[in-house]
Amino acid sequence: MKIKRIEHVGVVVRDTAASRKLWEDCFGIPLGGTEENTVRKLALYPVGESMIELIAGIAPDGKHQRLVAEGKGGLNHICFEVEDIDAALAELKAKGIPLLDQEPRIGHEGCRIAFLDPKGTENCLIELAERPAGH
Repeated sequence: MKIKRIEHVGVVVRDTAASRKLWEDCFGIPLGGTEENTVRKLALYPVGESMIELIAGIAPDGKHQRLVAEGKGGLNHICFEVEDIDAALAELKAKGIPLLDQEPRIGHEGCRIAFLDPKGTENCLIELAERPAGH
């Protein structure tokens, strides 16, 4: 498996719009884009070759809003960009790393993504992402 870079670091926040003041005004990082689906809103901040991904849940009883309500917002996961996510998952599974996602799914910016089970990664939530061709 070849890890190309840290693709992004995920941070769970109460509200992406409210968090923009910190990231844009205080740190001076321009917003790279936003995404929304039925579960969550994202605000993406490019920093060098990587991004900060702010994640806010939409439903009050959703997992991201629950994390914030329980005081567990903040740093959530690290995402590594890999060349071939299918090969990476097969390799990790063969090495005994438990997977939360057995098959890749579509995530931010059209990436194919999958999460590893923190039980096998020293309690660190790790996401793998394969960027779409041409990105």
